[in-house]
Amino acid sequence: MNGYKGNKKIGLVFSGGPAPSANAVISSVCLSFIDKKIPIIGFFYGFEFLEKFDSHDRYSLVENVHYEILDASIAGIRNRRGVYLKTSRANPGKQIKNKNDLEDPGKNQKLMKILQGLDSLGIGFLITIGGDDTLKTANYLSLMGLPVIHIPKTIDNDYYGISWTFGYWSAVQTCKEAILSLKADSESTNAYFLVELMGRKAGWITYASGIAGEAAIMLSAEDIEGKEMDIDKIADRIVDTIISREKRDKYYGIICVAESLADKLPEKLKPKEKDKHGNVIMGAAEVGRILRDEAKKKYLERTGRKKKIVYKQIGYETRTVPPISFDVVLGSMLGFGAYKLYSQNEFNCMVSVSDNFQVVAVPFEKLIDPKTLLTRLRDVPRGSDFFELKEALSFKHLD
Repeated sequence: MNGYKGNKKIGLVFSGGPAPSANAVISSVCLSFIDKKIPIIGFFYGFEFLEKFDSHDRYSLVENVHYEILDASIAGIRNRRGVYLKTSRANPGKQIKNKNDLEDPGKNQKLMKILQGLDSLGIGFLITIGGDDTLKTANYLSLMGLPVIHIPKTIDNDYYGISWTFGYWSAVQTCKEAILSLKADSESTNAYFLVELMGRKAGWITYASGIAGEAAIMLSAEDIEGKEMDIDKIADRIVDTIISREKRDKYYGIICVAESLADKLPEKLKPKEKDKHGNVIMGAAEVGRILRDEAKKKYLERTGRKKKIVYKQIGYETRTVPPISFDVVLGSMLGFGAYKLYSQNEFNCMVSVSDNFQVVAVPFEKLIDPKTLLTRLRDVPRGSDFFELKEALSFKHLD
C-alpha cells in the first residue's frame, strides 16, 4: 500500500456533534490497527488544530496537546459517554464549491495545512468520523491525493449509503423515555406538550421517537409539500386533533415536530443564528414554539377556551447518553470496517454495513455529486412503509 508521500502511520479525526457510541467506533478503529502493529494517531477537536498547522511553528502540533499516539488502553472506552478525542465543527473545506477550487490557494489553504500537518507526523492515511461536512472534507482531501476512509456519524440517521447510523437508536431511546414522562405529565394535568426534536433535514428521530413514545402527531419536513410550510394549516391540524381527542375524553397528548421544519418556515422566520464556523443553528428558530403559539391562538378562536400547550425542546440531551448495545456493536463494526477496507487497499470510500453487519465500501462518488461536491442526504420518503407507519399510529379523526 502506498501512503501519502510514502508515510505509513494512520491519522484519526472525529468531527462534528457528539453521538452515542462514538467511543466504540474510536476504540474499534484503534485496536484493529494496533493489533497489526500499525501506528495510529488521534487528533483532538476534529480539524481544529490541523487546519491551522504552521510548519514554521514547532508548537503548532504538540503530542498530548493537539494529538495523541493511541495505544491498547483505548480498549476500555467502548461504553463511555462523550467523545474521547473531543470534537469541534471546524470545517476546513467550507470555501470549496467545485473541483477547480481545490487548486485555488485562496480557497484550499486550510486543506493544504491539513496535508502538511499529517505529513509532518509521518501520516499517510486518514480515517474520518463525522457528518456531511466531514464527508465533504474527506472527499476533498482524497481528491488532493490523500488516501481516506470515512465512517458516517449522525444521530439524525439521514446518511445516504447506510441504513442506520451509530447513536441513532440510543438517541431515539432517550427521546422515547422523555416523551413518555411528558405524556404522563400531560395526562395528569389535561395539557399538551409540543416537543421539538433534532433532525436538521429529516424526520427519522421525530418519527421513531413519536412512534415509541405514543405521540398523537408527528411532523417533519417530509410532511410538507413544497418549499414553504403553511403555518395556519399545520396549526389547524393540531387543533383538529386536540378537539377530536376531546370528543373521546382525551384532554392531553404529545405532539412531536422535527427541527427540520425550520427550513420550511417563511423567509422572515428562518433561523439566522450561526455558530463560530458559520453553520446555521436550526434549533434557534424554535419552530415548535411558533407552531405552539399559533395552535393556542386557533384553539381559543374555535372553542372560546384556552388550552395549555407546553413547548419543549429535546436536543443536546440525546448526544452523549449511554449507548445501547445495538449502537455499541454497530459502532464497533464500523470501526473494524475501516481497518478491513484499509487492509484491502480500498480508499476514498465510506464504511457501511449490510445484513448481519457485513462490511461494505461505498465509494465517495456514490455519496457526493461530482459537479457540486455536495453530499446526498436521505430523508424519510413519503409513502414509504416507515412514513406510513407513523401516519397509521397518529391520532385519526373518529367523528
